[in-house]
Amino acid sequence: MITICVMRSRKLNIQQENLMKTIGAIIVSLAVILLSGGASAAGDVKKGKRVFNKCKACHSLAAGKKRIGPSLHGVFGKTSGMVPKFRYSSAMKKAKIVWSEKTLDAYLTKPKKFIPGTKMAFRGLKKQQDRDNLIAYLKEATK
Repeated sequence: MITICVMRSRKLNIQQENLMKTIGAIIVSLAVILLSGGASAAGDVKKGKRVFNKCKACHSLAAGKKRIGPSLHGVFGKTSGMVPKFRYSSAMKKAKIVWSEKTLDAYLTKPKKFIPGTKMAFRGLKKQQDRDNLIAYLKEATK
């Protein structure tokens, strides 16, 4: 009887030890993710700022400051074609797309394919990593 209790106790201690190791690994993983600074889960903010150089001739990040294209200030969660006093194509107005990481990624891949009839002359960003980096930068810079 004592032998069975000791064996069960050892088994329980091993299970507790394994559980603690797993919890520790989860905590370390979360800390790394939270402390990663300028990088989002998929993109690098600093690299995204460099990618934005392709956009800044036409787009501003300042609220209300339009150029050839509309201001991108607060773009996440906004509906396409809705920046006041900006003349959008009818295609952009009709699209009624809510800008998110997913919709921006699709649009930035090939704007004219995503919204046929858009006035945006930019051909798109072929590289997924460039789009991820740009989106990470925009999330930070357009708040």
